[in-house]
Amino acid sequence: MLCARCLDEMPETKFHLHASNPVEKIFWGRLMIHSASAHYYFTKESLMQYLMHQFKYKGNKELGKQLGRFMGMQLQQSGRFNSIDVLVPLPLYPAKEKRRGFNQATVLCEGIAEILKIEILEDVITRVQHTDTQTRKGRMERWENMEGKFELTRSEKIQNKHVLLVDDVVTTGATLEACGLELLGTTSTTLSIATLCFASR
Repeated sequence: MLCARCLDEMPETKFHLHASNPVEKIFWGRLMIHSASAHYYFTKESLMQYLMHQFKYKGNKELGKQLGRFMGMQLQQSGRFNSIDVLVPLPLYPAKEKRRGFNQATVLCEGIAEILKIEILEDVITRVQHTDTQTRKGRMERWENMEGKFELTRSEKIQNKHVLLVDDVVTTGATLEACGLELLGTTSTTLSIATLCFASR
């Protein structure tokens, strides 16, 4: 799906290679995580913005799966995510997923799973209430907008498991934090996070 020039221009963060990277620092004091990474920088009017637009809004799921495979290869190389047992895509509100036709986090998980050979669990947590767009909200507003919007439905599936929670972009981390707190309500669950992109605030 991507030519050699585009592959060469993709803005890799290398966060997966380093502990205490900028994504992990987002969650310090907020969420107990094992490891976290975002794999590419997201900036406006960039190659990554174009690729994300093609994937999320133009329905190019094969591109999304390829981007997921890139994530999987980097996670595999890092050595910091070797104990992952299952992949959990950040859920979309059902009406939004129906409109879009797919959950972009699930598609990324499909690509990651091809490389890491681990199971995707789509039914352990749901988004129980629609939230306003997070785009123009500050950190506190984002948290208030997300609090209580996720619900565990099959907690037994992640008991004693190391879960990798996957999403497309991390900015303030409010949505991932709210979802992660629900997942950690399960007995002996370990949580790590991986996103395709990192967007600075």
